[in-house]
Amino acid sequence: MSEPQGLRIELHAIVLDCSDAHELADFYAKFLGWEKYVDPQGWVSVGLKPHTPFLLFQEEPNYRRPVWPDEPEEQQKSIHLDFVVSDRQAAVEHAVKCGAVVAPVQFSQDWVVLLDPAGHPFCLVQM
Repeated sequence: MSEPQGLRIELHAIVLDCSDAHELADFYAKFLGWEKYVDPQGWVSVGLKPHTPFLLFQEEPNYRRPVWPDEPEEQQKSIHLDFVVSDRQAAVEHAVKCGAVVAPVQFSQDWVVLLDPAGHPFCLVQM
């Protein structure tokens, strides 16, 4: 199925809930080498203008960190990001220096799962 003629749809942002938007934006800006932006309405994002998608951070007053790996009755992840990297070990070390932690449970030798400062899992996959 294609878009109706004249209609253009593009992914603009991926929104991550968190308890501290600035902290999470600072982590991803440092990790990815992207710019941090704060708009007049207070939204905090990271990206490289004019390219999209951006990562956008939304503060939730009752935010609960997801549990990794998933456990029944616990807060589940709603999204995770995968990053392809040229040197997985160097990328893991860089992510940890930026504030991530290596997840205590790993399910594959083909990728490494880390947790960002808000507890969102993300994976680093060798190119």
